[in-house]
Amino acid sequence: MKARAGRVAHDDGGALDLDAAMDVVRRHYVLVLTGLLVFVFAVSLFVGRYAISPAGVVSLLLDKLGLGFSDAEHAAHTAFFVIRMPRDIGAMIVGAGLSCAGAVFQGVFKNPMSSPDILGAATGAGFGAAFGILLSFSVLAIQAMSFAGGLLAVLITCAVARAVEGRNASPITLVLVGIVVSGVFQAGISLTKYVADPNSTLPSITLWLMGTFSGLHWDDVGQLAIVMTTALIPMFLYRWKLSVLSMGDEEARTLGVRVVFLRRLMIVSATLVTSTAVAFCGVIGWVGLVVPHLARSIVGAEYSKLLPASALLGASFTLVVDVVARSLLQVELPLGILTALIGAPFFLFLLKHGQKSWA
Repeated sequence: MKARAGRVAHDDGGALDLDAAMDVVRRHYVLVLTGLLVFVFAVSLFVGRYAISPAGVVSLLLDKLGLGFSDAEHAAHTAFFVIRMPRDIGAMIVGAGLSCAGAVFQGVFKNPMSSPDILGAATGAGFGAAFGILLSFSVLAIQAMSFAGGLLAVLITCAVARAVEGRNASPITLVLVGIVVSGVFQAGISLTKYVADPNSTLPSITLWLMGTFSGLHWDDVGQLAIVMTTALIPMFLYRWKLSVLSMGDEEARTLGVRVVFLRRLMIVSATLVTSTAVAFCGVIGWVGLVVPHLARSIVGAEYSKLLPASALLGASFTLVVDVVARSLLQVELPLGILTALIGAPFFLFLLKHGQKSWA
């Protein structure tokens, strides 16, 4: 009996320690999650197929700032500043954007299974990119077609929902129509792959649709930062009202929220994020579904905390996945495969242990 009592006391003490640690994280979530992101980013700088030691990274940075003299060879300088740095920064920007878009969609549609591609933006953007690759367009033209395809898919979804149910279409109607539109554009992607040259064009389309950060350069990072920031600003400005909207339309109207305007603004912003991510990096799934749930389990459902937490966690998550993709095997793995392999079981874990976060 004494041994059992001691074991129970020990178990309770461990549970209390864990609860106390989680309370600290909740109170100081910005500091904790920022520290996590800084740590992951620092590790990512010297991990990859071209390994650079921490001392080498410091030497390269000091040399770039004019504060030191690096004896590193030209290959190390190119791998670090031309390839790795823009890739890592771009991965963080895309991860933060997709995570915020997923959190917004889950609140706007009051559906925990919502993700950034719920209205067909991802498949529409994927079809635009696949069609551009099929026609052998330039990279810039392919990105433009991908962006236009994502916006077109959402416009079609909204137009059809309005035709079915009227001007103030309900969220469930938008979701159902979005599934249909997404299926149509997915068929378009399949048709594009079917008619593509199997020796040249088809592999390019397939690799693009699987997602990758390997093609990002400093110009791409600048464009990503501008567009993503523009799309995220409305989300953060209206984050207080998003919490009210997620409780229901009637409650939101009672508290003075312009429901239709807010929903449309959030849909446009989240669609802009999703289309931009696909245009530059291909289709990267699961980030916008899994990360908001993880953030919600840590900081709760209040959007004033949920959006910053989702952005920081999303940036860390995509960066970790990208590091694994480029260093696990000799051949780089597509991001879409890894996000599914990591995200799916992790999402099931969250469903089992974090169901109360939506209460």
